[in-house]
Amino acid sequence: MGPMVRAAVAGLPVYRPGRPAPLGPGGVSYKLSSNENPFPPLPGVIEAAEIACAQLNRYPDMGNVAMTEALSAKLAVAEDRLAFGTGSVAVLYHLLQAFCERGDEVVYAWRSFEAYPIAVQLTGATPVPVPLGPGWTHDLDALRAAVTPATKAVLLCTPNNPTGPALRHDDVLAFVAAVPDRVLVVIDEAYAEFVTDPAAVRPMEITAGHDNVVLLRTFSKAYGLAGLRVGFCVAAAPIARAVRAAALPFGVSVPAQAAVIASLAAEEALFERVGQIVAERERMVAGLSSAGFDIPAAEGNFVWLAAGPRTQSYADTFAAAGVMVRPYVSGDRWDGLRITVGEPEANDLVLLTAADLER
Repeated sequence: MGPMVRAAVAGLPVYRPGRPAPLGPGGVSYKLSSNENPFPPLPGVIEAAEIACAQLNRYPDMGNVAMTEALSAKLAVAEDRLAFGTGSVAVLYHLLQAFCERGDEVVYAWRSFEAYPIAVQLTGATPVPVPLGPGWTHDLDALRAAVTPATKAVLLCTPNNPTGPALRHDDVLAFVAAVPDRVLVVIDEAYAEFVTDPAAVRPMEITAGHDNVVLLRTFSKAYGLAGLRVGFCVAAAPIARAVRAAALPFGVSVPAQAAVIASLAAEEALFERVGQIVAERERMVAGLSSAGFDIPAAEGNFVWLAAGPRTQSYADTFAAAGVMVRPYVSGDRWDGLRITVGEPEANDLVLLTAADLER
C-alpha cells in the first residue's frame, strides 16, 4: 500500500471548469460557460506584457512592489492592507489556510461559488452551506444563525456566482455588526465592476471600519486578464500579512504584474467596455423574461436561468445551437444554467435558442 492521501483531500468535490463550445449550425461557436470577458486585454496591456516577457529568465518580484504601489494609489488604501495571488480564488485559499484548521467551521451560502467547499475542506475545516433565500440571494439571517463558537469565517459572494444578485450595503453592515469580531467576514466581489444597483454593498467602506472584514477582487473578469490569473484582497494589515505569508512564493508572474499595472492605467476603456457588457446583460434579462423565464437580479456579467430537472436538456439544446453555457446539475431545487454575457451575436443566439425551450 502506497502513501495515503489526506481524508480531507480524498473527499474533495471536483471543480469543473467551463467547457468549450461545439460547432453549431453554420459553424458558429460561442463559449459562455466561464464568465470570461469577450473583449481582448485593455489598451497597452499586451505591449506591457510583451516587454515584461523579455525578463522571463528572472523571477517575478516576490513582493509585487510596483503592482502594490499602483493598486494602493488606485484604491486609496495602505499598501500593507493588500495581498495578491493567482486569482481571487487563490487569495481565498491562502486566507483560509492561514486561519482555518480541523475543528473550525466556514459558513457560506449555497448555491454559490463552487470553489468554496473545496477551499474549506483543504484546510481540514468543516463547510457549512446555508440555502439561498428568495430571489436566489443570500439569506443573511440564516447565515447569521449558522454561526457557532466553531465558526472561523463566513463567505459572502456578491454578486452571487452563479445566480447573480448583489447584497445590499445596509444589510451587510447589519450582518457584520451581528457577527462576533473573531469571525472573518469575507466579501467575495469578483464581479464588482458590473454592479449597477445603487443600494449594493460597498465593501471598501466596510473593511475600513471592521478589522475582521476581508474584500476579495480579481483582474480576471472586468479587466479581462483571466489568462494571467491575478487577484487580491483588501484587509486589515495583520490579515493581509498572513495571506502573504501563506501565498506561494513568486506566484504572480512577470507579465501578469506588468499587465495589471497597465490595466489600472486604462480605466476609461475599462468603464466603456463594462458599460457595453452591462447593456448586453440587461438586454438578455429582458429577452429571457419576455420568453417566460423568471430571471433573478443580474449584477455580474452573467444571467441565471433556473431550470430544475430540465437543466441538462436545456444545456444540451444550447450546445446543439453552438452555445456552451454552464449547467449546475445536482438533482436539487438549486439546479439551473449560468449564461455568460458574450458578444452581441452570441447573446442574440442565446435569446433565439431560449425562445424555443420547453417550459
